[in-house]
Amino acid sequence: MAVPKRKMSRSNTRARRSQWKTTAANTAACPNCKAPKLQHVACPACGAYNGRQYAEALRTEHEG
Repeated sequence: MAVPKRKMSRSNTRARRSQWKTTAANTAACPNCKAPKLQHVACPACGAYNGRQYAEALRTEHEG
């Protein structure tokens, strides 16, 4: 297995790590209430997922 012969400089290390980016999570409109929600997750506004009611909503429209 190859082993580095010299210590990698700070600038080279940071330049390499600059590629470790993450992307924002994709949201989709809930087919039930049209609120934005994460894909493959129950809707936080109405609690529906895949045409079924799974849980109580975490937030309501009447909260201030």
